Amino acid sequence: MARYPPLFSRPTRESFLGDETIRREMHAYLATVLREYDSKAIVIDGIADHVRILCNLSRKFAVSEIIREAKRNSSKWIKTKGGTLSAFGWQNGYGAFSVSHSNVARVRDYILRQEEHHRKVDFRYEFRKFLNRHGIEFDERYVWD
Repeated sequence: MARYPPLFSRPTRESFLGDETIRREMHAYLATVLREYDSKAIVIDGIADHVRILCNLSRKFAVSEIIREAKRNSSKWIKTKGGTLSAFGWQNGYGAFSVSHSNVARVRDYILRQEEHHRKVDFRYEFRKFLNRHGIEFDERYVWD
């Protein structure tokens, strides 16, 4: 089963990943980390302040461990790029959701259209709407840390 784990972002929504070259390198680096945890990326994309990943998650590692290591390793890596990136850090939380096999193509296409999509729809609004639509309870204090 394909899963759509990490949806993680910058805590204050800063646009550290605004440079497309850095953003693409970050996505490639995340794919490498996922492979190390037996999780093959199908697609990784996002915009300057958040990333979405569609991947097949490992059966050997817990979702929380995979995401923790993806965030930890990618944060350490990007800080080596210097400049303002030396202050980079992901938010503490993340969203992880399962995707049925029949929806993989649709989710992949959605992820690949992030830049276009977020010109029209605010990320926070969209995420709240998603959680509410699927009956997922959340505490606003902990969603954006």
